[in-house]
Parts: sequence; C-alpha cells; structure tokens
Amino acid sequence: MNAYQDLVDRHEEIALLQSCSSLLSWDQETHLPPKGVAYRAKQRAAFQERAHALKTADDIEVWLDTCQGAALDERASANVREWRHAYERARKIPTRLIGKLEEASSLAVAAWEKARAEGAFASFRPHLETLLDLKREMADHWGFAESPYDALLEEYERGATSAQLQALFAELKPPLVDLVDAATARTKASPARSLQGHYPVEAQQAFNWHVCQAFGFDGAAGRIDTTTHPFCSRLAPYDTRLTTRYDESDFTSSLFGVLHETGHGLYEQGLCQDEFALPSGTAVSLGIHESQSRLWENQIGRSRAFWEHWLPEAKQHFSSLADWTVDDMTHAVNQAHLSFIRVEADEVTYDLHIMVRFEIEKSLIEGALTVAEIPEAWNALFYEMTGLRVANDAEGCLQDIHWSLGAFGYFPTYSLGNVNAAQLYAAALKQVSGLESDLAQGRYTRLLEWLHQKIHHHGSCHLPGALMEQATGRATEPKDYLAHLRARYVTA
Repeated sequence: MNAYQDLVDRHEEIALLQSCSSLLSWDQETHLPPKGVAYRAKQRAAFQERAHALKTADDIEVWLDTCQGAALDERASANVREWRHAYERARKIPTRLIGKLEEASSLAVAAWEKARAEGAFASFRPHLETLLDLKREMADHWGFAESPYDALLEEYERGATSAQLQALFAELKPPLVDLVDAATARTKASPARSLQGHYPVEAQQAFNWHVCQAFGFDGAAGRIDTTTHPFCSRLAPYDTRLTTRYDESDFTSSLFGVLHETGHGLYEQGLCQDEFALPSGTAVSLGIHESQSRLWENQIGRSRAFWEHWLPEAKQHFSSLADWTVDDMTHAVNQAHLSFIRVEADEVTYDLHIMVRFEIEKSLIEGALTVAEIPEAWNALFYEMTGLRVANDAEGCLQDIHWSLGAFGYFPTYSLGNVNAAQLYAAALKQVSGLESDLAQGRYTRLLEWLHQKIHHHGSCHLPGALMEQATGRATEPKDYLAHLRARYVTA
C-alpha cells in the first residue's frame, strides 16, 4: 500500500533526526567540553522540534486512516497500531514544549553532574523545578484517568498505571523485607573476603570487553566508553554504545555495570536492524529492556557457573585475585548489605531503592511534594526503608541521572525488569535443554538465541504483558524473582 510506505518513509526521516539527537546526547555525556553545553542544548532542541513537527503532521493521520482495516501482515499491522498510539500522544504536545524540554534537560544534565560532584542539591534545584513544570504540563496535555504520573509512565511502560505498580510493590515488599533481614543477617554472620585491591583501568577494560563479546555483543557494531552514570544507547542500525565507570580498588564495579549495559545492548542488537525506524524494530518497553540487563548482570554474572569459567581469566588480568577461589568470588559478589547507591546495590536490597524513588517522584508529579523538599523527604523515606542515614545529597537524591533527563516514570521499570528477568530465566531453563551445562562452560549462544526468539525479534509487535505471557506462559508475577533471591541469598 502506498499509504503504508508513506508512513515508513516518514518515520525513517524522523528516526534519522532522532538518531542525530541521540548522538549529540551521547557525545555530551562522554566527550563534550563543559563550555559547549549551552549550544549543545540548542542543537538537540532543534533536532527534536523538527522530529516532533514531522510526527504530528496532518498527512500521518490520513495515511493511518487509509491503513486502518487494510490487509497487512503481523509486523505491519503492529507498526500501524503503534504509530497510531504515538501520533495521538504526540499531537497533544505543542512543538515548542518539546524544544523547551530538550534544551532544559541538556542544561540540567550538566548541572546535575556538577551538583553531584559537590554533593549539594541547591545548584541543581532550579533546573529540576523547570523540568518538573514541563513534565507536569506534558502530563496535562496527554490527560490521565487517575494520576498525572500515569501519563508519564506510559512513555516507558505501555499500558501500566501507578495503581498497578503500587499493587506490585505491595505484594513484593513484605516478603522482600523478610529476605533483606535474612540475607543481611547471613552476610554479617559469614562475611566475604574483601575485593579491595589494585585493578588498573586498562586491565578492567580488557576483561570487561572480553566478557561482553563472549555474551554475544557485536564489537563491530558497538563500543564501551566512560561516563559519570553508565548507560546504553542505540544510535543507529549497527551502532550501539555502552558506557561504564571505573574504580581501581574494585573491578566488579565496572564489570557489573558493563554486564548490565551489555544486556541492554544485546536487546538493541537483537532487534531487526533493517526496521530501525519502525516499532517492529524498536524495544517495546523499559520493563522488558531492564529484564535483559538484569538477567545478564544477575542471573548470569553473579552465578557460580559464571565465576567457574571466568575467574581464571580474571586472575590473568588482576594480580590481586591470585589466591582467590571460585567459592571466595561467588561469596563476595553475592553479599547482602543495605547501602546508599542504587547502581551498586546487591540484588536483594535493590528494589528498596526503587520503592523510595517511586514514592518521591510520584509525589512530585502529583504536587504533594515540592522540589525544595526533596532532600529532606528522600533522607526520611530512605531511613524508614533501610535504617541508613544519608550523609550528603550525592549519596542520596542526586545519585542518579534520570531526573536531569526529565525521565519521570522510568524508575519503577527497574523493579519490573527484576521480576521479568527471573521469570524469563526460569522459563529459559525449562525450555532449553542443557542450558545450565552451556552456561557452566561459558557458552551463551543458546540463551541469547532463546531471548532473540522470545523477546528481541518481536520489537514492539506485542505489548509488554502479552510478550511475557507468550515467552513464559503466564503474566508477570514476582514468584520466580522471590524464589531466585531466596535460593541465592538465604538457602544456598
């Protein structure tokens, strides 16, 4: 159909503009000189404004109407469905608001980096107030049934609501708190060897890159760089960038960051590259995306099988590990400690961080909390959740980059990712005969192929809930996740 091809052509043009904007964003977080930030904000805003104008042009509605009810294959039908959803949402947002948000977030990222380094919230506050006003305005334009937070959440997790998330957290929290108590008590009773040592950055880079490629990441279509906050960005077909940060006293900080981002990267590389501009070639949600990163980071990277295979090579890179055994390493990377920094939290305490952030940002969006009140509210809620007293804003409300990006509604998807990851991994073990033997020998091809078949290949052809049911035979539920945590941290 000519109308369908017109839609494809238009969205390829939009994708080209957005990929240029993504490249500018990646460059800002990796290489941009500080004095270039202000103009970079204008560059990114210009690309996004032009892309938004193309997204909302009247001819798209004409093409969509022409395609409605036409005889299209499954992927083309899914593309029309997703284009319709995106068009209807985009039409509600004025183009000038898109430009203002992009420029404000570019400036806010730089302000956040400075404020985090200084451990002081005050300098970041006006930037966050601007972003919050813009995001509330967008929520009002989109509309919502119960909470403005739902309008923002829709950008990251199609069909999810804050009420559903609150129900999930209400189901998850009581057994999780019991697990935290049991796991942290066990760690205190049986402390692991300290990983503190000397791990040169160059050696970490070499080791991390080898593991990343062994998992299946195509090094000819990606790279790893250094940033303040680790992330993964698919800039274009066959161009997926990972980042991490390094601690020369503990190589696992960068390693697990790389394993996490590699999971994201494998998803992006597993999508149909020829459909980069189409929903069928685009990740369906962040709850699914985070399931990929958490699966490779935790179910694989913290397993005994992983270290049985990789410890000998780690010893070749790091002299500090010369006398370490597999038992030593497995024990060390599976300790449960209540701590301040989310990205360095162990599996069993991780979701406590997400619950804190969810409550704070939902209150912000709904107007129950002001930006000025964030540090005090954060510290109080974090103490209530963990019993730890935050000493400065860098280890509290400033620790993550997401708010500076205007990414309100993102954080709950980390917990969705944890739950989905455990459920997917349990299904893979049942469906792929001999998978555990493969993993013990450092062979990851069949696991990756299963994920390609069940998750990656589908892009956004199925919504998140349907995709999970299709892959695992049931809706997302925390049963496998809690069983995984119990087996690894309490009964092992």
